[in-house]
Amino acid sequence: MINGGVHYTERGIVQNIRAMRMQIALMGITNENVTGFDKIGYQRKIPVISSFAEFIGEDAISTTTDDTVGRLCLTENPLDIALAEKGFFQIQTQDGIKLTRDGRFKMNKEGEILALDGSKILTNMGTPLVLPFVPEKLEDITIDLNGIVRVLDNKTRKFETAGTLGIVTSDGMAVLSPNVRQGYVESSNVSIQTEFLEAIPYSKTFEANRQLFMMQNTNLQKAISTLSS
Repeated sequence: MINGGVHYTERGIVQNIRAMRMQIALMGITNENVTGFDKIGYQRKIPVISSFAEFIGEDAISTTTDDTVGRLCLTENPLDIALAEKGFFQIQTQDGIKLTRDGRFKMNKEGEILALDGSKILTNMGTPLVLPFVPEKLEDITIDLNGIVRVLDNKTRKFETAGTLGIVTSDGMAVLSPNVRQGYVESSNVSIQTEFLEAIPYSKTFEANRQLFMMQNTNLQKAISTLSS
């Protein structure tokens, strides 16, 4: 009877600790989303809880990405580019090709279009995007809804095509109608209100398990004290 009671209480304590760690992990994902609220191109993380979470705890938690389009903000900078549809820009980094929705681009003196960190922006042909010549001003660069980049030659008063932005899905498939918006950036798709509402049950569940932990810990201490007397 006594041994069975002690064994049950110990198992309950372990379960409560496991549950509290799960809630901490879930609140961590929410905090990450809140932190990313003001980040350009940030996409909200959604927690996914697998089966048998009550036995494996926080290891049962993974995340998926909410790929809905975030808020578009007007900047009027010709090299600020936003996607009004799902998809990603392709950039060439030192670690290989990566995908991003951060369309804050810049141009170097050679006419190469680069990301803020200096990575090369790729075309739909997989080659770096390079203007045929360096324009007199950034306003001479135009990018249409399909991502075709053109630059105005002030001598001939004609536009020359530099290439088409390489815009793909997360699986690497080309996005045929990316709805590119020049002069805009995409803010995150995080809603502070949504994150706040989702954090409430995590907090309440954590507090409930904390109270149970304290009660069972007290009972276990009493049982040990009784056995040792």
